[in-house]
Formats: sequence, structure tokens, C-alpha cells
Amino acid sequence: MEIERFVGDDGRLGLWGYEWDLSEKPAKKTNRRFLGYEQPVHSAQHQAGVVREAICWSYGRTLGNIAMSNEDLLGRFPAQEGDDAHLECDIVAAGKMRNGQERWWCRTHQRHWGTKGDIADVAKSGSMRCANHDQPMSYVVDPRHIKIQDYAEVGIWCSMPPALTHKGVPPPRRPKIHAHVREKPGADKVIDQDFKALSLHYNAKDNLFSSTEITKVHLTPPAALEFVLALEFGKAMGCISCRDCGYPHLDLGDFARKPHTKHLCGNCGRDNTRSREPIASTPLKPLHDQFSRANQYEDVAKEINLDDFAGLPFQVWASTPAVLWTAERPQERGIHVHVYKDGDYVIDDTYGVVRYQGKVLERSALLQTMMQGTIN
Repeated sequence: MEIERFVGDDGRLGLWGYEWDLSEKPAKKTNRRFLGYEQPVHSAQHQAGVVREAICWSYGRTLGNIAMSNEDLLGRFPAQEGDDAHLECDIVAAGKMRNGQERWWCRTHQRHWGTKGDIADVAKSGSMRCANHDQPMSYVVDPRHIKIQDYAEVGIWCSMPPALTHKGVPPPRRPKIHAHVREKPGADKVIDQDFKALSLHYNAKDNLFSSTEITKVHLTPPAALEFVLALEFGKAMGCISCRDCGYPHLDLGDFARKPHTKHLCGNCGRDNTRSREPIASTPLKPLHDQFSRANQYEDVAKEINLDDFAGLPFQVWASTPAVLWTAERPQERGIHVHVYKDGDYVIDDTYGVVRYQGKVLERSALLQTMMQGTIN
């Protein structure tokens, strides 16, 4: 099957598939049918001057293009957020395959299209869809936006499950995004909660990426988790932009944990981009690095004995590096403790030494327990 493009009356680029009938001379096109629309590499939906979008992702991937503004797909989510969206493919041209045939890329499901199996599926389904089209997606429609320059202090972390509670080790769960935001240094937090995903805006003049159109970074739990673990264990990171479309590249899963030089773009599906050194690429790196305090840590010296709070609910985490830290003071490194009484905090602080049942808890062991309890 071959594919040809036609511009419709509405200006959209339609994709039509056809075969050649070689029984006649000259050969004729036959079995022509509509497959769908080719999406622009740079797309957005505007409503009353505001760009609407959804952040969507799938756990277990090795790369991602997480912003969705395709007007055909926006509005098809079953709710404002969830983990059960089944979305249509979002197809863009991705150059040619080795045999010279055109290659296509699905930005929704992060999969190339154009194999013999893909072509055979067209005859069954009547549409151009990738092999991952049934994959359920996690999503947030119209996510919370945080404009970094509007606040004195912004702290963003990957929220992993506690390493220890008064009931023991909690059951595994997926990661979340935790945000602390203060309007003035040292003031009460105006935001202190977990989010499923966030959109972080920065000053356009900062020019963090090669594409000047990009003035925000979408943050999902898988991206935050890989970034935090890379910081914690000193993995080589950078941010490389696609040489074809200019979008920053995001590695996830195995690709985030094994630095490499050849990078496949999650936005346009082309693999012509190479980094000078082996790295895991993430757009979180330049955002993290623009703040001088982001790489400075202070080991906490305070001590606490949880046995002094016997009978009260508690939670314990190993502290982890922040994805984003704009405060003019170093990050604290130690063990973070929550103790509650009647639903309110008695303790919400970070300590260097935490004792429980007569033993001193080790931060490294707590972190390993958190990692083992994080489903990704």
C-alpha cells in the first residue's frame, strides 16, 4: 500500500491509501480509501485566545512526547484525569524507511507506522493506527500551570511512597508530582500538594531550548522519577533537541538509565539526532540547571526518636533531589518525617538521624525501599 496526501477544503492534510493494479497498462490506482489526517509537527488548539492541552503518558515507555494539543484528540478523554484513556493515533510523517517507503510516527502512542503488519491492519480496521493503539493512557486535561517567575520559591519533587509508616511498609503505588510554592521566602506555602502532572512555565528570554516556541515544560511522574534517580546516582544527563523539528528529547525507562548518543524524537519520530557524549536526555535538565542553588545540598544534623511519639501515625521518606528548586538556600538532605495527631501535623521536618524501635534508620536503605515500592 502507498499513501498520498490531499489538502481538503478545510486546509487539513488528508491521508489516502491505495494499491496499484498492475493487470492493466498503464497501471492504475485501486482500492483507494481515507486513512486519517496528518497532524502538523507544531500544533495547538486555541479557545478564546487560550491554548488548551492535555498531558498524557503511558507507564513503561522508553521515550515520550507528553504534550497533546491535537484538536481531534482533545475532548475525547473520559474525565479530567485518569489512567484509562484509549486515544486515537496522532500521525506525522517521519522520513523514509531503509527500503525507501515512507515512514510515519504516532505521537500519541510513541510508535512508528509502516510495517507489513501495520498495512495489513488497515484492510481490517479501515484506519491508519499504530500497533500501540489499544494502550491505555494516563492523562490530565487542562493541567495545573505554575509560572515559576511569579513566585519567590518553587520546589518540585517526585512523590514516591513512604519507606516506612506506623503500619509498616506501605503497598506499592505509582509516583506523583509534589509541589511547594511560596510567594515570599520563608512564608507559608500557597501550594503544598501532590499532582498527577504539571505544566511549568519559565521566562521566554531564558532560551532553555533550541526552539524559541517552547516556554514551558510538561512534567509527568515517569519523567520526574527518572530525573530524580539520575540526580541521586550521578547518571550522565543533558538535553538534546531534535535536529529536524527542534523539540527537546525525553528519555524514559531503560533509555533514561543507560546513557546513549543516538536519540529518537518523540515528537516527529525521526532518529537523525546524536549527542556528542552518551547521555540520557530530558528537558528537565536545563530547567533544573538554570537555578544556582539546585545543585547545592546541606546535610541535616537534627535528630528525632519516633519512639517518643508512640501511638501516633507517622510516615518516613528518604529525602530526594528536587526536580526544580528556586529558593536561595541549599536543599536539605536527610530523612523526612511526618507525625500526625487528630489529622494534623505534629512533625513535618527533615532530620539527619531518625531512630525507630531503638535503631537508627539509614537513608540509603529507605531510598531503596521507596524505589522498590514505586510502580513505573
